[in-house]
Amino acid sequence: MSPKRGDDIAPPACGDEWKVRYADNEAVRGWQALVTVAPGNLRKAWEILRHTRGGTSGMSALRHHRLKYDLAMARHSGRELPQWQIEVTGAGRVWYLVDEENHTVWVKYAGVGHPKATE
Repeated sequence: MSPKRGDDIAPPACGDEWKVRYADNEAVRGWQALVTVAPGNLRKAWEILRHTRGGTSGMSALRHHRLKYDLAMARHSGRELPQWQIEVTGAGRVWYLVDEENHTVWVKYAGVGHPKATE
């Protein structure tokens, strides 16, 4: 989604920080849903996305890990990228792709419920 008047402004990445981008409009809507139910936890998740792009860094490995099997990789802009998950709430999740080449993490899924791909 293109920014418009009244939208929040994301701080620019600087130093070793990674850019955090939405992979699609569905991720935008899911992120906004998480903002309303768990803003504190989502902020912690955003900090992890911005600073670590992988590993556990201050969060339990049970709550932040690389996805496995068929979900370990996902396509974005024609490229296969590693896919990770952060558990924001008991059911709320953020799935993201690590784009080393562009120093960017792509939020592929965000939502208050378990992703359908895991059902």
